[in-house]
Amino acid sequence: MQQNRHIDVEERHVEKRSDSSHVAATFIKYAAYIIIFFGALYFLVKYVFPMF
Repeated sequence: MQQNRHIDVEERHVEKRSDSSHVAATFIKYAAYIIIFFGALYFLVKYVFPMF
């Protein structure tokens, strides 16, 4: 005796984004974040810490 089973299967289609301009813009954005971070760190080490 087999029961009727209703199984909902969800399908997902993952697409890789290969838009080079979007990738380049993201790289530039995060590179700017890193440069600003290290610039602030340099400022702290060079000018603020010697005051103590």
